[in-house]
Amino acid sequence: MTTGATLERLAAGEVGALVVELDIGRAWLVDPASGREGPGEIVVRDGIVEAVTWLEGDEAAGVDPGGVVVAPGFVDLHAHLREPGNEDAETIATGLAAAAHGGFTTVCAMADTTPALDEPSVLARVRAAALASGSPVELLAHGAVTVGRAGEQLAALGELADAGVVGFSDDGAPVGSAAILRNALAYVGTLGLPIVDHAEDPGLTAGAEANDGYVATVLGLRGWPAAAEESVVARDLAVLADVVRDVPGARLHLTHLSTAGALDHVRRAKAAGLPVTCDITPHHLALTDAWLAGARRWAWDAGDDPWTDGAVVAAPYDPGLRVNPPLRSVVEVAACLAALADGTADAVATDHAPHTSVDKDVEFGASAVGIAGIETALGLLLGAVDAGRLTLARAVAALTVGPGIVLGGRSRRRSFGLVEGAPADLVVFDRSDRWTVTPEYLATKGARSPLIGRDLPGRVLLTIADGRLAYEDVSA
Repeated sequence: MTTGATLERLAAGEVGALVVELDIGRAWLVDPASGREGPGEIVVRDGIVEAVTWLEGDEAAGVDPGGVVVAPGFVDLHAHLREPGNEDAETIATGLAAAAHGGFTTVCAMADTTPALDEPSVLARVRAAALASGSPVELLAHGAVTVGRAGEQLAALGELADAGVVGFSDDGAPVGSAAILRNALAYVGTLGLPIVDHAEDPGLTAGAEANDGYVATVLGLRGWPAAAEESVVARDLAVLADVVRDVPGARLHLTHLSTAGALDHVRRAKAAGLPVTCDITPHHLALTDAWLAGARRWAWDAGDDPWTDGAVVAAPYDPGLRVNPPLRSVVEVAACLAALADGTADAVATDHAPHTSVDKDVEFGASAVGIAGIETALGLLLGAVDAGRLTLARAVAALTVGPGIVLGGRSRRRSFGLVEGAPADLVVFDRSDRWTVTPEYLATKGARSPLIGRDLPGRVLLTIADGRLAYEDVSA
């Protein structure tokens, strides 16, 4: 650790154990709820934040944001934990362990389980698995919009809301019918819950493999046009505008947006006062479609043509890079970074999507879509911070208060800031320390990340959830 930061605590305990005593001194505190950051100290006693002290003058000398940082625990609005039904790829226990390693203390599981989370009994199974895991990470869940996520009949929305889901999504597929979307927005709007939509027109993406553009053309991959996302975003916003006239509580959240056009639709809708929020994934902020060609430059360092600027250093067609929506061009990624920086995008959500080797390690076009990204999210965002594309405060806010706004009070947490008297939900990470992504270091079962072998900034030292130990780097 640098900048003279200190972590004084009792000997390392088991995951789930109450944090009896923790003193963090001379660290850089980031409190997105109050909008404050700077040198400070935090004391935790018996799982409660006893004191938050901001240092000034000589006491603050030598403490800077490039060393040990303390922030509220992160919130992931979008993770695929695979249980029930596909435990070979991930279990709730391994998913929550991965979340804690990434600094997340609250995780929202998606409804694309087997069976789909379209009735309360499935939610009960998910909660039982979370309790059995022993992890203190808070597990929330989205219910399915339609029965079986088939897009034909509304699921038991009222019963799911009563059971405690935090939103509704058919993610993995869009709400395919505008009529069903309208009915769902109106119904759950009366319940104060959002519809979380995956914006994709399947008629434009059938058989598509990669972003429609130069890289896909050279590689001979079938193109996935930006219009497939932008047209559905426009449709959703038009339906929302119609619904809110009669149901003011209707809310729409658009997940994993990836194009300038889609984000511009959201920007204009927000300016018009529509109740819409959106998120962007870390991989759509840091990687471009040039990675499919074998480039390994971050988006902020990338050029337009990986074959002429010397960026290609790896074999093409890495199936680990097949995601939905696909990795986009340099121009689109720049628009995503700008939208996150200016607040058009409310949150960063990982879309953590682990898969088995049988499903992932195959020919690119046949590979299951998704990246297991909950453990590498912080490193990718800090890379953007180091490159001057985001501020540290904005990156932390996109992982805390932004998701908190979307959740609208349906977390156990009273605040997404550093609050005295509250149960400790904290992440401590060292920006001066880099770590190498290896399968052995990752907690997820889907350790097939395209980032394997890469060094990332920001080693997570400690994650505390609800006053209990969720993760500790015992090598620190």
